[in-house]
Amino acid sequence: MSTAAVPSFDPCDPVAVAQALIRCPSVTPEDGGALGVLEAALAPLGFVCHRLRFEEEGTAPVDNLYARLGTEGPNFCFAGHTDVVPPGELKGWSIDPFAAEIHNGRLYGRGAVDMKGAIAAFVAAAARHVKAGGAPKGSISLLITGDEEGVAINGTRKVLDWLQAKGETLDACVVGEPTNPKALGDMIKIGRRGSMTAFLTVHGAQGHVAYPHLADNPLPRLARMLAAITAEPLDAGTPHFQPSNLELTTIDVGNPAHNVIPAQGKATLNIRFNDLHTADTLLAWLRERLDGVGGSYDLDHFVSGDSFLTPPGPLTGLVADAAERVTGRRPEYSTTGGTSDARFIKNFCPVVEFGLVGQTMHKVDEHTALDDLTRLTDIYGEVLRNVFDRIG
Repeated sequence: MSTAAVPSFDPCDPVAVAQALIRCPSVTPEDGGALGVLEAALAPLGFVCHRLRFEEEGTAPVDNLYARLGTEGPNFCFAGHTDVVPPGELKGWSIDPFAAEIHNGRLYGRGAVDMKGAIAAFVAAAARHVKAGGAPKGSISLLITGDEEGVAINGTRKVLDWLQAKGETLDACVVGEPTNPKALGDMIKIGRRGSMTAFLTVHGAQGHVAYPHLADNPLPRLARMLAAITAEPLDAGTPHFQPSNLELTTIDVGNPAHNVIPAQGKATLNIRFNDLHTADTLLAWLRERLDGVGGSYDLDHFVSGDSFLTPPGPLTGLVADAAERVTGRRPEYSTTGGTSDARFIKNFCPVVEFGLVGQTMHKVDEHTALDDLTRLTDIYGEVLRNVFDRIG
């Protein structure tokens, strides 16, 4: 979608920007015109916009946007995603999920909370900042992907690699994920637990249940292995992280016969881990306990992201101060929840997450209060007014 095809809207109005974004059916990994909306808002303000399409074999191509205003440092970045999860059963919605309708002081639509509303708030804050004071002391940038709700292969990670190849530096970043549990100003995410999924296959030998000496039943070993890795907690947590947890998500044999000993049994588990662990140390821990049971097995895994922490300091204080000035409440620093693209950005600069109230994200009738959009714009505006003095 070209910027010429984008309906006219005021970039200083977060509601208008959010409506324009929500009306783009950008179900991951489709763009649906969303990045064109952002270019239409940012380019007239002086942002240099780069549309970046990445594709790996076997994956869908993804469109991304990197926009920067200014050439000097420090470079303060806002990161987010315009892709959304599918709306699900349309009959469950009271309105069209891509109509961006307003009812009773609330804006409805897929992505209103996660996270087109936050993107709109930052765009409006940047537009107001530029129109009020001109060019910033340093640089303001936006890193927007269309791949966060999907496999996260052709999005933020690839854009960061592109930035590094071009010599671009990010000095601090705020990700606009919906971090607040109940009210705007409740919570800032200063880190996230890591996530590793492991696939265990225990091998045996198939045989008749009446002749067990001619077979090798893998299921008792599988049961003992699972008991060995779930018997005790991984840890008791750290000052900034809740305890790590290992959860079994499925146990499968796939045996349709009641009189056959199966040849193998499988289990899948997920570990959400804090900064006491890495994926490598957890794999070593798993293998030690599995080897203690003995027998033939395979253990495969993939890591969605390592744990990370942005310790309380200039960036966390900047966002907390801004939220407190606007809302009157001091946000809690938290590392709870799932993963986000901050897990990639943390390798490049300090990063925190702060956005809207997340109670309706991914649900039918997803919505955000117009007042929250306005106040989030004010919070981001406070951040922009102070960021170059605090992180420069």
